Amino acid sequence: MIDWTTRLARRTSTTPDLIGGILALAGARDLINFTGGFPDPSLFPTDVVGDIAHKLIDNDAAVALQYAASEGIASVRAAVADRVAVTDGRRPGDAELMITSGGIDAITLIAKSLLDPGDVVVVEEPSYLGALSGFMAFDPTLRGVPLDVDGLDVDALAVLLRELPTPPKVVYTIPDFQNPSGRTMSVERRTALVELCRRHGVLIIEDVAYSQLGFDDEPRPSLWSLGPDVVVQIGTFSKVFFPGVRLGWAAGPAAIIAQLCVAKQNSDQCAGALGQRMVEEYLRGGHLDEHLPLARALYQRRADVLIGALAQHFDGLGTWTVPQGGFFSWLRVPGVDTMALADTARESKVAFVPGAGFFPSGRDNEHLRLSYSRVSESDIEEGVVRLAAAVRSIRERP
Repeated sequence: MIDWTTRLARRTSTTPDLIGGILALAGARDLINFTGGFPDPSLFPTDVVGDIAHKLIDNDAAVALQYAASEGIASVRAAVADRVAVTDGRRPGDAELMITSGGIDAITLIAKSLLDPGDVVVVEEPSYLGALSGFMAFDPTLRGVPLDVDGLDVDALAVLLRELPTPPKVVYTIPDFQNPSGRTMSVERRTALVELCRRHGVLIIEDVAYSQLGFDDEPRPSLWSLGPDVVVQIGTFSKVFFPGVRLGWAAGPAAIIAQLCVAKQNSDQCAGALGQRMVEEYLRGGHLDEHLPLARALYQRRADVLIGALAQHFDGLGTWTVPQGGFFSWLRVPGVDTMALADTARESKVAFVPGAGFFPSGRDNEHLRLSYSRVSESDIEEGVVRLAAAVRSIRERP
C-alpha cells in the first residue's frame, strides 16, 4: 500500500480541518448545535426561488445554464453594483466589481493574487477561521491585532506597522457583527483604519458577510465607501439569500479586481450562471428588501434569548459579548480548556466551536463561539443549561 500522506504538500501539516468539523455537523439532528454560522432554513425563500428557477429555465437557459465570464454575467454585476450603491452610498464601476463563489472564494483569490510565501497578513484576533485557513494555504506570516468593544484596535495596528520592516500585504477585518466575536467597529475607527492603511500602502479586505443583519438602524459606513482606493470589499449572499448558491462579490480597485478575475480562471473559472441569474432576479424583484426585516427580527429574538439564558445560567462561569447583529456571541471561560469542554459538552448533546482556531497562533484555549442563528429559542435555553453543567463538571474534576 502506498502511503499517500507522504506526498502531501508541506502546507497541509499546518492547515487544520476546523471548517470540515463544523460542516460535518450541518445536518446533525441529535444535539443542540451552536457550531456553524448557518442561516435558518425557515427563512429560505423557497416559493420565490422556485418561481425564479422555473422562469429562467424556460426563458433564459442559454445564459442561466451555460458557462459565464470569470468576472460574472454583466447584468448580474450591474444588479449587485446597484445593491452596493444602496447599502454603501457608492456604486462600484464596471471594472471594480466581480462575482465570486461565496466569500471564501474571494479570500482565496486575493491570497493567490497578492501573497508570496512569508508575506505578512494582519488579521483581527480573534478572526474568522475560514479566512485564516484560506490565507495559510499560501504560506504567509499571520500577525494578529486585538479587538475590543469598538472593533479592531487601530492604535495597536499602528504600532505593529511601525515595528514591521516592510508593510503587510493586507489587513483583513469584519467590521460589522464580527465572526466570531459579534463586535462592531466604531465609525471613528473605520475612518482611522482607512487613513492608516492608505498612508502605509496596505490593502484592506473588508468582509461584509453580516453587515445587512443588524438589529438596529444605526448607519455605519463601509470601509469601501470610505476608501475605495485601498479597500476590497468582499460579500456573500449565503447569509441573506441561501448558501446553496455559493455566490458573493468583490468590489475594489480595478487593478486588483482584474487580477482576481485571472486567478479565478485558474480555480473554478466562473461562478455558477444559474445561481447568478437567480440572485439577479431576486434583487431586481425587491425580494431581498422584503426578506431582511424578517431575518433581522428572527435573529434578534434568538440573540436576546441566548443572552438572557447566559445571564441566568452562566453567571459566575464566564463572560460573553452581546451582539447587535449577525449570528454569534463569544464566550470566555477562565481556566477551562474549551477543546476539552467541547468533548464534555458533546456527551450532553450540545456542540459549539472552541476558540483556539480563531487565533492565528492558536494559543487561546479559554474562548468559544456560540452561533444562535439556526437554534430554536427553546433549544437555546436548554443548550446553555447543558453547557453550564459541562463547565461545572470540568471545574470540579481533581
